Amino acid sequence: MSVHPSDPAIEAKPQRAFGSAHLAVKPVNGRTRIDTLYQEGCAKIRLPEIDDRSLEAVMINTSGGLTGGDEMRWGFDVADNCRAQVTTQACERIYKASADIADVASILKVGERASLAWLPQETILFEGSALKRTLTVDLAETSRVLIVEPVVFGRKAMGEDVQTCLFRDRWRVRREGRLIHAEDFTIGPDTASMLGRPALFGGMRTMATVLLLDANAERHLEPSRKIVGTKGGVSFWSGKLLARLVDGDAYSLRKRLVPLIELLNEKAGVPKVWSI
Repeated sequence: MSVHPSDPAIEAKPQRAFGSAHLAVKPVNGRTRIDTLYQEGCAKIRLPEIDDRSLEAVMINTSGGLTGGDEMRWGFDVADNCRAQVTTQACERIYKASADIADVASILKVGERASLAWLPQETILFEGSALKRTLTVDLAETSRVLIVEPVVFGRKAMGEDVQTCLFRDRWRVRREGRLIHAEDFTIGPDTASMLGRPALFGGMRTMATVLLLDANAERHLEPSRKIVGTKGGVSFWSGKLLARLVDGDAYSLRKRLVPLIELLNEKAGVPKVWSI
C-alpha cells in the first residue's frame, strides 16, 4: 500500500541546522597564517585583513540563529609562537525551542609561547529557548589565553521579557593535561525567578564571564576591579584572573566589558566587528 506524503499519519520532522568548522594556524616569517581550514553546513569562518602579525577569525552561523535540535561545532588550533583572536560576526540568537536543545561545542588548542583571545559577541537567549554549550581548552605550558563570554536574557531595549528558558554552560581548561579551571553554570527553566534572586543576578538580565590565563595576569587585577566596579567582581590566583560582570542591559554591560577587554587583550584590543 502506498502512502501519500500529505497523509496526516505521517509526522513531518522539523529541519535542524548543523555546522562544523575548524581552523589551524601556523607561524610564517614571524606572522600567523592559515595552516588548515575546514567548513561544513552553516558554520563559516572568515579572515579579515588586519595590519598586524596576528590573525583574526570571525565565526559566522549562516542559519541566522539556533533553536532546539540545532548543533554547532567549532575548533581552533593555534600553533607555537602564533597569536590569534576569534570573534563572531554578530550576536548569536537562541530562539524558542518546541523540543530538544541547541548544542554548541568549541574546542581550543594553544601551543607554546602562543596567544589566543576568544571574544564572541553576546549570546541572546529568548523566551522558551534552550541551549547547552561546552568550551574545552588545552594549553601548553607557556601559552596565554583570554576567554570572554557575554550572555543576555532578553533585550531590554526591545521589550523582551524572559520568564522561562534553559541555559547550561560547561568550561574545562587544562594546561599540559592538568585541569586548571572548571565551571558548570545552569539557569532555568524558571529563569525569571533565578534572575531575581539577590545572590544570583539581583534583577539584572545580562552577564559576562572573563578569564585570563597568563603568567603576568596579576598586574591587571586592580585595574580590572576599577573597571568592573560594584556590579560584579574580580579574583586572581595561580596565574588566573577571573572576572564576573552583571548589568541591567547589554549596552550598559558593554560600557564596562569593552574597556576590560582592551585592558586584558593588550595591543590587540576589541575586534572591529564589535562596533559595526
